[in-house]
Amino acid sequence: MDEHPHGLDDPAAAAFAWARFRRIMLWMGVVAVVFIAAAIWWLQAVYGPLSFIAILAVIGGAGGSIMLAAALMGLVFLSSGTGHDESVDRRDD
Repeated sequence: MDEHPHGLDDPAAAAFAWARFRRIMLWMGVVAVVFIAAAIWWLQAVYGPLSFIAILAVIGGAGGSIMLAAALMGLVFLSSGTGHDESVDRRDD
């Protein structure tokens, strides 16, 4: 067995990877807020004043979709960038 930790088993690599994941999530949160604001502005311009429920639906639907996609893609990048994908093929002989 290898005595050097790989991927997220290595504390330094894990700290770097999780910091990168948090940075991706932060930027996608900014993108989501900008998109939600633009969507609400556009909907109010087209349909007139929106009800509180409609605004919540835009926040939940658009914002939730963007953040869910960002979280899933961020986890894919995390897994690939730390070598967890390759460690599946590694065997202890």
